[in-house]
Amino acid sequence: MTLNHEQDLQMLQIVGQIVAETLACMRKAAQPGMSTGELDAIGAAYLRERGARSAPQLTYGFPGATCISVSPEVAHGIPGTRILKAGDLINIDVSAEWQGYFADTGASFCLPGASPQRQELCQRGEAILAAVIPTLRPGMELRAIGRKFEALAKQAGLFILRELGGHGVGRALHEEPGFIAAHYQRHDRRRLHKDQVITLEPFLALGRDRVVEERDGWTLATALRDDAVQFEHSLVITEQEPIVLTRLVAA
Repeated sequence: MTLNHEQDLQMLQIVGQIVAETLACMRKAAQPGMSTGELDAIGAAYLRERGARSAPQLTYGFPGATCISVSPEVAHGIPGTRILKAGDLINIDVSAEWQGYFADTGASFCLPGASPQRQELCQRGEAILAAVIPTLRPGMELRAIGRKFEALAKQAGLFILRELGGHGVGRALHEEPGFIAAHYQRHDRRRLHKDQVITLEPFLALGRDRVVEERDGWTLATALRDDAVQFEHSLVITEQEPIVLTRLVAA
């Protein structure tokens, strides 16, 4: 969406904080021995408490309030009976609707006992998204965003899962401009514009890889069963640095 009124920004900031707080709550609660279904229930309860609705449930009938993926899963993992173990690499993606506005966020993290390699993968992935966000400006071609991600991934020794990326958001979970690749697409000459609301969502892997859909029809995993991470924020494009709607604000 594109902001039309000051109220649009205020409402987006509220729903952005709701999903940020939900993600933080779930991340804090995650521990070995609990099931992904139990972890999802914590997120679902927090969304209800804030008067928000799960966007994947609302939009696509997803069988969970949030997406919880345990490596080698990378996206759209269905919460259920899977038991978390020490050292697991987990991704939680939270998107919600509140008062007709949508926001989307996600992060990967390790449970205690994870290998140094997994911990470093998370650190590098988060740093790459953090480095690209401040560079966005009105008029920038979307392919330039992908070029930035590719350059930083190469420096970090990582590879981008090209099937996955960001999107427009705001009045729906997925909006124009549609798919925003985290890799360079030579023919993509679309440009960012002022007051546009989007997500940036790079998926970064340790090896050259692609994703495959699991038998449940939702979950995406790396084809070679290796580790990958995802980090995502919802943003508003401004003449200065973007407004990060889903950055957790300290109470």
